[in-house]
Amino acid sequence: MRTILITGPGGSGRTTIAAATALEAAREGRRTLLLSADRTDTPGTALGTATGPVPTEVTAHLTAWRPDAVARFREDLTAFQSRAANVLDLLGAARLDAEEVTPLPGAEELSFLRALRDAALSERYDLLVVDLPPLPQALALLGLPEELRRYLRRLLPPERQAARALRPVLGRLAGVPMPADWLYETAARWDVELAAVEAVLTDRDTAVRLVAEPGPAGADAVRAATLGLALRGLPTEALIANRALPDTADAWPAPLLAQQRKALADWQESYDVRPVPHLGRDPHGPDDLAALAVPAVNPARAPVEWPVTDRIAEDGVLVWHLPLPGAIRDELDLVRRGDELLLTVGPFRRIVPLPSALRRCTVAGAGLRDGELRIRFAPDPGLWPAKGR
Repeated sequence: MRTILITGPGGSGRTTIAAATALEAAREGRRTLLLSADRTDTPGTALGTATGPVPTEVTAHLTAWRPDAVARFREDLTAFQSRAANVLDLLGAARLDAEEVTPLPGAEELSFLRALRDAALSERYDLLVVDLPPLPQALALLGLPEELRRYLRRLLPPERQAARALRPVLGRLAGVPMPADWLYETAARWDVELAAVEAVLTDRDTAVRLVAEPGPAGADAVRAATLGLALRGLPTEALIANRALPDTADAWPAPLLAQQRKALADWQESYDVRPVPHLGRDPHGPDDLAALAVPAVNPARAPVEWPVTDRIAEDGVLVWHLPLPGAIRDELDLVRRGDELLLTVGPFRRIVPLPSALRRCTVAGAGLRDGELRIRFAPDPGLWPAKGR
């Protein structure tokens, strides 16, 4: 399934663009699902049809869905209490009723990610258009599956489960049931679910469209978003310049026209810019969405890769290439820790596992050139296979 993730600064019109993109694809005959993280029914306002926690058919080929985070959290907590009944009884814990449960911080994001996974795995649709939260919440959301999986592996390493055979014996000796089984089983289940979400986000048929209004504020947001997405290895398919004024817009102030033209000219040097016209009003209904003339849904482009090139014969190093468009040298920081690289780029940070070949090397330097970070690794003689072996 083709998946298009749409985000942008708050107030940029990303939800309207997502609705227009989904509607255009449906009119072309694609079975399309518009999945929105919007708490209010902004997608319904744009489409002219109310949307909510139950998938709603908008047209013959378009369905819209806004998952209910509160309801899903209650369902998850009830199921968790049932699975952990023995442990909760052992601890003397009082059960929570579904009616008294309110979502904890982060619960809404996890609920939406699970909905995204379910939608992407469905065979009912050809295209999934995802209306993400505004920046920077969207960037944090996209990084959540990888980060949570890493925490699980560190806190509950899989190899420690080898001791499970001893737990019944320990339980009999202690006279109480051992709670570790359900903990590892829960962690394994979460890991599988998070891995499925991560697979959707990193799939070659998944891409991001950024929405921003041409101007100084939009330019700053676009640069930060592009950098944050690149750090996650997510390709930016297009930059939607929303509410673009026509060159003949005499009714608009000249300074505003000049500001937009300058922003568009700057963007076109680095991005695939797709202007979407200003209608002079807030779009409402299918006719207005069609008038926006959003870019068509094209086949997926090649995924962003972080290749390793072998320059041992020439320079004695392996070079890891990390595309980071918009990165600034003074905002870069690299730390090697074991088999991981702690990479900080401006306000963004990611802990990346090293490719297997680089784990047998030491860092020999790094440089930023033309929006690409190149890290040099020298083979460690104690770990690198000798010639002839």
